[in-house]
Parts: sequence; structure tokens; C-alpha cells
Amino acid sequence: MSGMFEDETPDAKATAPPPEPPRSRALVITIAVLVGLFLAFTGFASFWTERLWFSSVGYQKVFTTLLTTRVGLFLVFGLLMAAAVAVNMAVAYRFRPIFRPASPEQVSLDRYRVAVNPVRLWLLAGISLLIGTFAGATASGKWREYLLWRNSEPFGSSDPYFERDLGFYLFDLPWLHYLVDYVMAVAVLSLIAAAVVHYLFGGIRLQSAQDRFSGPAAAQLSVLVGIFVLGKAADYYLDRFDLLNEGGALITGVTFTDENAVLPAKNILMFIALICALLFLANIVRRTWLLPTVGLGLLVLSSILLGLVWPAAVQQFQVDPTEADKEAPYIARNIEATRAAYDIEDAEIDAYAAQSDLPPEQLADVAINSPGIRLVDPQVVQQTFEQRQQVRGYYSVPPVLDVDNYTINGEERDVVLATRELNQDGISSGSQNWANLHTVYTHGYGVIAAFGNQRPANNETVLTGQEPAWAETDIPPKGELTDLTPDGYEGRIYFGENSPSYSIVGKSSEDATDVELDLPSGDEGAGSDTTTTYDGADGVEVGSFFKKALYAWKFGEPNIVLSGRVNENSKILYDRDPALRVEKVAPWLTVDSDPFPAVVDGRVVWLLDGYTTTDQYPLSERGSFQDMTTDALDTGNEFRTLPTDEINYMRNAVKATVDAYDGTVTLYEWDEEDPMLKAWMGAFPGTVEPKSEIPDGILDHMRYPEDMFKVQRFQLAAYHVTDAGDFYEANDRWQVPTDPNNTSSLQPPYRLSVETPDDSDTFSLTSVYTPANRENLAAFVSVDADAAKDGYGTLRVKRLSSSSQIPGPGQIANQIQSDQAVTQALLPYNRETNTRVVNGNLLTLPVGDGLLYVQPLYSLRTSGDGNFPVLRFVAVSFGDDVGVGRTLGEAIYDVLGLSGTPSDTDNGDGTPPDEGNGGGGGGNGGGGGDNGATGTVEERVRGLLNRADAKFAEADEELQNGNSVGWAQAMEEARDLVARAIRVANTADEEPAPDEEPAADGE
Repeated sequence: MSGMFEDETPDAKATAPPPEPPRSRALVITIAVLVGLFLAFTGFASFWTERLWFSSVGYQKVFTTLLTTRVGLFLVFGLLMAAAVAVNMAVAYRFRPIFRPASPEQVSLDRYRVAVNPVRLWLLAGISLLIGTFAGATASGKWREYLLWRNSEPFGSSDPYFERDLGFYLFDLPWLHYLVDYVMAVAVLSLIAAAVVHYLFGGIRLQSAQDRFSGPAAAQLSVLVGIFVLGKAADYYLDRFDLLNEGGALITGVTFTDENAVLPAKNILMFIALICALLFLANIVRRTWLLPTVGLGLLVLSSILLGLVWPAAVQQFQVDPTEADKEAPYIARNIEATRAAYDIEDAEIDAYAAQSDLPPEQLADVAINSPGIRLVDPQVVQQTFEQRQQVRGYYSVPPVLDVDNYTINGEERDVVLATRELNQDGISSGSQNWANLHTVYTHGYGVIAAFGNQRPANNETVLTGQEPAWAETDIPPKGELTDLTPDGYEGRIYFGENSPSYSIVGKSSEDATDVELDLPSGDEGAGSDTTTTYDGADGVEVGSFFKKALYAWKFGEPNIVLSGRVNENSKILYDRDPALRVEKVAPWLTVDSDPFPAVVDGRVVWLLDGYTTTDQYPLSERGSFQDMTTDALDTGNEFRTLPTDEINYMRNAVKATVDAYDGTVTLYEWDEEDPMLKAWMGAFPGTVEPKSEIPDGILDHMRYPEDMFKVQRFQLAAYHVTDAGDFYEANDRWQVPTDPNNTSSLQPPYRLSVETPDDSDTFSLTSVYTPANRENLAAFVSVDADAAKDGYGTLRVKRLSSSSQIPGPGQIANQIQSDQAVTQALLPYNRETNTRVVNGNLLTLPVGDGLLYVQPLYSLRTSGDGNFPVLRFVAVSFGDDVGVGRTLGEAIYDVLGLSGTPSDTDNGDGTPPDEGNGGGGGGNGGGGGDNGATGTVEERVRGLLNRADAKFAEADEELQNGNSVGWAQAMEEARDLVARAIRVANTADEEPAPDEEPAADGE
């Protein structure tokens, strides 16, 4: 190294270029300093505010572990790389030739030597540090591999080829690969740097007829090439293990060609590389390039012949002629590994005839009283929730609502619900200033919920043509969910999926006036506004000038420093999305894309699921996480921490909660047998609570996660087949059908209560399969989704007979849309220019040993304000028949050809819905035939049309009074009455009126 500091040649005394003028140099220096300060303070602000955030949520150990690990890897591997490059450059310069024979090549290099010599120390430091920085940054990104290697756990089972514990492939192999790649990169970069210095200073003379390399140059380059080839030998050794999770055209993992050609080739190439490395190292003494060059050529030729030609020949001449027989044992191992890796090996697959032997009356009773028939579509009714329960324009609900299960009046009820979150776009434009957006409008309020089967709390009446049967409404909240907690619940939603980027909360003193808006107060009259202040656990205290400056810089907002709203008691809330919060405190998890809220013990709590995933599980089939989880309801908001989208192992390792009021994040260990979770818990001790610590109220609302189910149903479509021969023939492959309402996407899974083999109704996630490239139904699949029950996680597949043709969702949707009764029922809504029909989710349920399809049908005005979908009809399909009705009971009776009044249309007092207050349509029609429910067909039709006329007159009156909402409601009810009249007229020949006796034979 000392040689780099000495002027040993006359070239070093060459004159430097003239200096720049002092003024321009000062300007350049000033700009450079300012840019440097800007970048430094930006980096510091980002770092320090991140530290403050982790401290505020109680996960500072996670931040510290990540920081020390990443900085440590950066320094160690960056400095090693920088030192290696610097030493090799210094050695090359130190042992440069003192005498360089004159030649045109050397003369042309003299000018470069003149320019380099005065700044050679700076070049050495700059180049080595630059390369070291890139190497350190790459190493810093390998913190996952390093921590898993340091905290590896045994799986307790071994692979069938190398008999190594599976943990070696998941925890050790990726880190060993990085170390080998790093050594090879050090050798290559040092080789390039040394070769450039040797060439510049005459150690390498390319145009010389002989002695092109000086002795020191030949020795140094031989050592570096030898190290590189030695690393390549180690790479060949590790590549053998990679065969167990490499993707192929047939399966992921080892195939016949891999075991009989590729694996032996890797072993041979490894030994050739070792010999080649020894030849290069021997060149230090022998100083001849003949043997190393021959060895290197042999390695290249062998890699072509052994690595490409031999496997191709084995595949073509041995495998392809009898591929099914050759690959059978390898396919069997792939099937076994895949089913274990995705936790589908215990799926219960049973034959299902889908043909009911129950009498029609009994079947109707079973179907009507099934709790799983959800008529409220979580995607369609978003506008209904928002329009009817928004309260103020700056509240909103998510595009797709959630489905949960609550015990109400002693009965488990499926409930569609959403949080009423803040939507700052709804604030009037004149009020959208910084103070309002970040200190006044800070949070949402309350939960909105409706019973999924459209029956209110008494579970007696099915309402159509009206609003949903609400289970929770208004501000302050009221309803069945509120009643579950004697003192109500904390309704303020500071942490949600649509929270502002940041809010500053807290008042200057106990006597100061609250400024955060809570709207409206039911105790102070309609339209009154109340204010509140946040006093939750989370939030970074931002009272000091230093912290104000940091966050002003972070968010690019000087008002954080200047505004009087930011005081000594202020806290700043940010990173408020529940999924983002879990991903930050557990960066090793893949977080489910659908957090859902629950009202538990007086709080609104977000429930989330976290997965441990990898793409290194031996022999398991790889797949794209995005492709496996994308469907018609996918929001694309999942938080994936894997560097790659490919996975071949997945576990629902963690259940998490985020308090909607104070942002508290709690992680619970769920899969207590997952070695990956144990490894991460070793890397981040104290961050995950034991499973036994889950409160009962939380456990009652924990559900089977959707992304896990989507991945499992994707793999189960092929891997329900366990015979290698059948798998190869692919004659029993299934596929998830497209959504009938969105044919560009797959049909999503639906949360429904499904009857299990023990005759209990279990809240489940459900889906269906069709045969590959076919539209008929192949199977119904569900998973027990209630975490508080013993059967949680049990995959149940009802496999339909391949000898009978049962229509799939797409075919059923076509049948419903083309059915004459359905068409005529929807005719008034399709005819109107400002109204359209909206098809709800097409549900498939096993009922009475058969399969029942149910689809709610909504109407939606397309013009005017305040539009929201209204449930008008229910269409059902059972067997080859389609039925439609204003209620589920009517539709069931219609499809089964039954007469009479279905029990679900009673008001609870024996009267039809049109005669009581709870019925759809209401109206002022009198008794007798005018109510449309009794009398002859002609009287019933006349009564319905009279009521429709009255509603049209009411609509005209509302329009003249300027009441557009009243006009719209009256018009909707009038059209509904006309549709009912058409329905009654069309079915006159099929069914007598309720008070008519069937005609005797011959009359």
C-alpha cells in the first residue's frame, strides 16, 4: 500500500490543469454542500420519524433488530468488498514493472498514466468505496436470509434425495448461495480492478508478441481466477440441492432427467471446476497459461455437453417415449410435497349426488330456513350503506363490505358490515384547508351492519323493495351489535383502511376546547355538531420544535411548525391502514388483503391474518401468489414481503388485531407447529403473543383468511388427484369458474353458514369448481371458518358425479337471465331509461342433499342524486328449474312448484307482508282484493294496479313539491307493484289464488 503514496516515476510531476476561478469554485462547493445537507436531513428525518413510529406502537425492538442487522450486513460485506478491491489495486500498482519496453501501446498509455498518477489515491479510495457501497446495499437486502439462517428450526422431516432436513432448504441454502455468489463477485470485481491497473502501468501488454503478462500480474490474476473457479465449484455443489425446487414444464422439483442426467452432470462439473481452480493456483509457481487455459476450456465445454446436451438427449430418447411411466415416482413425490406445503393433505373429499329425495314441502322448509342464504351482496350494497347510513358527506364505506357472524338473540346470524370511515373528499371545497383536513376531520365513526339473509332481529320477515334489515345504524351507534355490549362501544375510527395520511390530535390543556369533529350528537338535536379529542395509546408526541421540524420535513408541510393547533400535548397519527401497520411491525409476514372489523368488548377491532411463505420448499409446486389470489373482488392491497411473487409454501402463522381507536397492534401465534414462524420469533423475540393469550371475544370473530383459502383452492384444483398416472393424464383437473357478473375475473369465495356432516351450521368460506375448460359443476368446496370451533380449517369438498351433468355458475346465470318469468318480473326495471337491473352474487349451497343456486336481483336508478340499489327479486335454481319471487320463500315455492304462502313472507302475525307494516311495497290499498294478496286473479291484478296508480300519483305530487327523494321512492314502489301484477297474471294458469279452491274434475 505504501507504494501508492510515493512519486516513483517522472510522470507524477506532470503539471496539473489550471485551477478554476475562485468564484465559480465557491459556487460549486456551496451548491454541493446544500445538496448534501438536504439529502442528509431528508434521510435523517425519514430514519428518526420511523424510529419514533415504532416506539409509539411498542415495537421498537423490531426497528432495532432490523436496523442493526441491515447496518451490520452493509458494513461487514461492504467493507470486505471495498478492502478486497483496494488491496488488489494496490498490489497491482506496487508490483508494476519499473521498466516498460517502448511500444506504440505504451506510448498511448502514457497520457493516461500522467492523468491518473496525481489522483491515484483518491481513485483507489473512491472506486473501492463505491463498489463496497453497492455490495453493502445488496447484503443489507439479504436480512431475511441471514436472520432465517441464524435462527433456523428443524422441520423434522427429510427430502427423499439428499436426506437433509427440510429446514436446510428453507433456512440454510439461500444464505449459502448468497455467500458463494458474494465470493465470486469479490473475485470478479477484484480481477477487473487489478487487470485495469496492470494494463495501465505495463503489467499487461496486449500488443506484445511474448511475455504479455509480467510475473506479478500473472500470479495475481491466477489467484483471482482460481478463487472464482473455486467459488463456481461450490456453486455447482449447491445447485444440486436447487433441483428440488426448480420449476419445469411438468412439475416443480426433481424429474427423471434431473436425477439421471442433471444431477450427475453437476457432480462432474464440480470436480472439473476444482481441478481447474488448482491449475490456476499452480500457475503462481509454473507461470504458464497452457494448463489453466486448457482446464478452463474443458470446464466450458463440459458445461455445454454435460449441462445441456446430455440432459436434452436423456429427455428426448429415454423420457419422452414413455414419459408417464418414467415420471410417475417423481410426480408422486411432487403431489405429496405440494399437499403438505399448502396444508391441503387432510382435505375431506366426499362424493355428492346433488339430487335430493326430500318431498318438495320439506325441501322448501329446509331451504327457506337455511341461515346461509345471504341475499345482501357485500359488493352491490355499498351504495345502499353509504346513502342510507352515511350520515354526512365526509363519511364513506369501503367498495366491498365484509361478512361476519354474530350471536344475536341466541342465534348465530350472518351480518354484512362496514366501518363508517372518514372520506375527506366529501368535505366542501371551501373547507378543505390544512387545519380542517389534519386537525378537525380526523376520524370516522361507528359500524354499519345489516343481516345477510335480509331478515331483521326477530328473524321472521324477509323484506324486499326496501332497505336492508339493519343490525347497526346511526351516530351514536344503535342496533343489535350495540346491544351486545351493555355500555355500547367506542365508535371513533382513527385507524382504518381509508384514514387520512396524517392527523394531529390532542388539545393544549384540560380546559381547552376540543376541535376534532364528532357528528352528530343524538342528545343535542338534529344537525348539532360535537367535538372530541383523541387520548389513545398510539401517536407520536410532536410538541417540541425538533419533532415539529422533522414531521414538517417528512410531510412537506410548514404548517406543522407554524400552526397554533400543534401544541405541547399534540400527537401525530400516520401509517394508519391496519394491514400496513401489521406489515411494518412484522415485516417478515405476508398480510392478508382483507382486514375486517368486528365489535368486541366495547371496541371496534380490525382482524387480520399473516402468512409465512417461501419459494424454497423442496418438491412443492410453485405458483404466483398474485395469480392464485386474484378474483372479481380482489383489491390488490395485500402486503407481500417476499422478494418474489412465487411461493410454494404457505401457513396462516399469525392472527393480528389493530384497535380502530388507538391503533394498538397485537400479534398472536396461531400455527404453533410452523418452523418458519418459530424462526422468525427467534429473530424478533417478544413480538408475537402466545395463542393462549387470545381473548375469547376476539377468538369468536377470528375467521379463516380469504387469501389462504384462495391459494388452497387454486392448488386443490389439480392436487385433489393423488394418483401419479391420473395426475399426468390431467383428465380430472378442476378450475375456479369465472364470475358470472364479471367474466374477466374468477368468482370470489363467499362467506356463508353451511351445514357440516354433524348437522350443525358452520360459518364457512365457500367456492365451486368446474372441470378444466368446461362450464358444468365439478365440486363444491368449503372450509370451516369459525376459529372458535374445533373443526376450524377443515377443508370439505363435495365431489359431484362425472356421469351426470350439473350446470355450473355461468350456465345457471344464463338460465336465470333467459327465464321468461324472470325476464317479465324485471321488465319494468329494464324498460325504464333511468333504471337498470343489478345482478347480485350467485351463491351455491348444498341444501337437502341437492345444490341450490340463489341470486338476489337489485334495481338501481341511473340518474339523479341519492341512488342506491334496492333488492327487488330473488332468483333461485334447483335441478333444471328456475324460480323467482319477491322473497326467498316465494322463489323457493316457485322453483319447487308449490302453492300457498311461504313462511318467510309472514309478518309474524299470520298476515301477508302487504297487509302489515313490514311488507315490501306498503301502499294505501284497502282490504279485499285491493291488497294484491287475496281474491281472484283478476281482483289481485286490479288491486296491484290500483295501488300502482296511487303510487304514481304520489310520485307526481312529490315531484311538484320538489322532493326528488320522495319522488324516486314512490316511483320505485309503483314499478314494483306493476311487476308484481305482471307476475300474478303470468302465473294465473299455474296456481290458484290463496282463497280459491281448485276446480273439481269436469267443472
